[in-house]
Formats: sequence, C-alpha cells, structure tokens
Amino acid sequence: MTKRLTYITIIVLFLGACKNIPKEKPIIEKQDTTQVKDSTISIVKEEEEEEFYLTEENAIDFFFNYQKTLTEDKVKVTTNLGSFTVQLYDNVPYHKANFIYLTKKEYFNNTMFHRVVKNFIIQGGNSDNIKISRKRRTIGKYLLPPDSRKGHKHHRGTISMPSSEIDNPHMLASPYEFFIVVTNPGSYHLDGNYTPFGKVIEGMNVVDLINQQPVDKGDWPSPNIYILKAEVVE
Repeated sequence: MTKRLTYITIIVLFLGACKNIPKEKPIIEKQDTTQVKDSTISIVKEEEEEEFYLTEENAIDFFFNYQKTLTEDKVKVTTNLGSFTVQLYDNVPYHKANFIYLTKKEYFNNTMFHRVVKNFIIQGGNSDNIKISRKRRTIGKYLLPPDSRKGHKHHRGTISMPSSEIDNPHMLASPYEFFIVVTNPGSYHLDGNYTPFGKVIEGMNVVDLINQQPVDKGDWPSPNIYILKAEVVE
C-alpha cells in the first residue's frame, strides 16, 4: 500500500512539472528588412541618376516614337491677356510631338511673349527669368530639322517654329520657342524657311491683342506678357 502511494505521488509530481514546461515555438526565419529598404533606396537613386535628357543625338528617335503614342492635337495657351487654342498638324510629326511634350512637361508655364512685331508676328516661349533657363537644362539641349514641305503656308493664325541663331547654317528649329502670324492674309515670305506646325482655331482676338501691346526698340513688349499656362486639351 505504501509503495502504491509512493508511485502515485511520483506520477502526480511528474505530471505537474510537465504542465510548467513551455511549448516550443516554431522557428521562423526573420527577413532582414534593413537590407530590403537599402536595396529599394539604391534602385530609386539609380533611376534618379538616369533621368532622361534630350540631346542632338537622341531627339529625333525620341520624338519619332513619342508621336506614335499621341492622340491629342490641341493646346490651349492662357496668357495674362486671355487665352487661345492651337491645333497641331499631324503630318509635321516631330514639331507636333515636341510642342505637346514641352506642354506636358509644363515648360511654357510662366514663360513670356518676348518679341512682338506689329502687324507681323508674336513670338513666345522664352524669358529673362533664370528659372526658365533651368527648365531648359532639365529637359535637354537639342534642335529640330526644318519640315517645311508639307504644304502648309504661313497664313494668318499659323503657329511656326523659329530657327536657332547660334551656329545654324541649316536653319534648324529652336524647339523651345514659337511664333504666330498676325499678318492678314499671311506672311508668305516665311514659307520654305520655317516650319508651320499648327494654327490658331480659337482666340485669335487674343493673339491680335498681344500684337497691339506697346514695345521697346528691341520688340520686347512693355509691360511683360506672360504665358500663365499651356495645357493639352481634347
């Protein structure tokens, strides 16, 4: 009897001790999140360092492919004197693509109509503001070849691209600027030398108003005429 009680006591004590043994938790491999974060930051930095810039070498190929994706052909230009809308020609693909690309990059915002020749043209896309120069540097340095044999003439309301004045025997176009013909019925002596790439379809009265503003001896309007915003519209 005594032995039996002894055995029972031992068993009870053993079972009680087992209850106090914690169950072993499964071992789960912990991912090193620090390494993942470092890799992500590294990728972002690489993408930032590889930011795309337009150059003389890549501009034509870029706009050739870019124009294939375009479905829009209208740009609304809002100035401090009112707004007007231009429609761009499909058969002048590089110049059309360039104008829409710069519009979407918000390049024209806060530029000026820096040249106004009475009863002839208004010219915009430049500025004496250092921020505009910085904008150009972030987009790139390039010119566009003339494309003046598509049957478009410099009628009144035509938007065209001036040629660069710097080392430019082939009359390559300055992509950051444009001019609009005010002459009635047109300024046809410009045909063949510059590239018409669209026309004003709404707001020609605003174009005329800009052309009527007082200018100094260098055709710079006074006071300044700002392009507040340019936007692609349907």
